Amino acid sequence: MHATTPQQAWRALRDGNARFVTGRREHPNQDVDRRAELARGQSPFAVVFGCSDSRVAAEIIFDRGLGDLFVVRTAGHVVDSGVLGSIEFGATLLASPLVVVLGHDQCGAVTAALKAHATGQMPTGYVRDIVERVLPSVITAPPSTPGLGAAQRLDQVSDEHIRHTGQLIVERSAAIARLVDQGRCAVIGVAYRLEEGQARLVSAIGDIGEVGIGEIESGESGVESSPAGGGEPPR
Repeated sequence: MHATTPQQAWRALRDGNARFVTGRREHPNQDVDRRAELARGQSPFAVVFGCSDSRVAAEIIFDRGLGDLFVVRTAGHVVDSGVLGSIEFGATLLASPLVVVLGHDQCGAVTAALKAHATGQMPTGYVRDIVERVLPSVITAPPSTPGLGAAQRLDQVSDEHIRHTGQLIVERSAAIARLVDQGRCAVIGVAYRLEEGQARLVSAIGDIGEVGIGEIESGESGVESSPAGGGEPPR
């Protein structure tokens, strides 16, 4: 069944990730017939805006195939006008009902931003631009507490960066904010665990129905939901 609502799209991704985690992948929509069908057009059921990390390939971790996902990637899933235009293309022109911000643990961009914030020393070249776009999430993350290890602090800031990115998309894109207000689209944040392979829901803007799997169902994930809101166009 092709997902046409945010709820159906999220369930399809949840189910696919569960298959990936347990090693029961179906590899859907990867045959010759699907390839020929897509030559006539595409209608992906989700836009996935993720980190460029080579270990986090959306089609693999969600067990999907050709034409299912409209994927946009940058290091640290940092947002610029090109990213917003690409996401709007998927949500408006291709009518994808779900936008997913896909972050992960051990993120190099978040690690670099934490280091820059702690030392006051910024990287050189265009890597600096990436770090500068992650730094607001370091600043707005909950303060580190005594006894919190480096890995836990990195996870904490990574989750904040995922939430911040989702909010930024809705605030900067009036088109996506309208779709969310109309219930035709939702924007969610997901954190992927490299070792376990599980995609954990971190935040949701809009209605996605049932929340999720694993830690989410036990109430330990810290999922945050918020309504949509308009904003200024990207600068």
